Amino acid sequence: MKLDQEKTIKELTGFIKSELEKTGLSKAVIGLSGGIDSAVAAYLTAKAIGKENLLGILMPYRTSSEASITDAMSVVNGLGIRHKIFEITEMADAYFGKLDGVVSGVRRGNVMARCRMIILYDNSASENAIVIGTGNKTEALLGYTTLYGDSACGINPVGDLYKTQLREVAGYLNIPESIIKKKPSADLWEGQTDEGEMGITYEMVDKYLFAKYEENKRHNELMEAGFDSDFIEKVNSMIKKNEFKRKLPPVAKIQGKF
Repeated sequence: MKLDQEKTIKELTGFIKSELEKTGLSKAVIGLSGGIDSAVAAYLTAKAIGKENLLGILMPYRTSSEASITDAMSVVNGLGIRHKIFEITEMADAYFGKLDGVVSGVRRGNVMARCRMIILYDNSASENAIVIGTGNKTEALLGYTTLYGDSACGINPVGDLYKTQLREVAGYLNIPESIIKKKPSADLWEGQTDEGEMGITYEMVDKYLFAKYEENKRHNELMEAGFDSDFIEKVNSMIKKNEFKRKLPPVAKIQGKF
């Protein structure tokens, strides 16, 4: 799973430059959560197109941790990029207030993610810029993402990197240690972590996903590699259940049929 950091960064910054040239745009906007994914994507984008062409947007909710804002600002200050802060509490709560009964954490998180994407895309229109994606390959395969929320973007430079590989790249880019070492979290409630919610560690699942998809190991080979059947069944179930998130919506074909 180890990467050649220098070649990886050269490839990803080249990708950003190339994709922006195709669109005719020269600027980008990115949502900064204080997490490692958005930090790596921001550092790569600033390196590719120049810090003056990148706008970082912080979009906290009233339950967001202070560390999320502090870490997001460390990215802003470290890169020297422009930034805006849009509090989404009023926006999201206006909707929550019209709902009956208890709204689950998952539903609340999805609403917040989609509120944030509204802000990012409106700012992209205002700036004549592209929205930079920040989702990694582990999250995409496991479905730990919100469709039309944090998964939405114009281009995604980090989407083929597994979570643990992102940490490697982050270290090479000299991203603040507080971001690299913090436990990944959607920051939906106090103490919430990705690994706690999924019930698996990124280190373990990344090894499995890499063996399955990059090394093309079959079930018996995965068992021989040390992954037990319960773990394999759990991860495969998550992959299958969330496959729809990785595809464009099916369109019924009618032209030329009659």
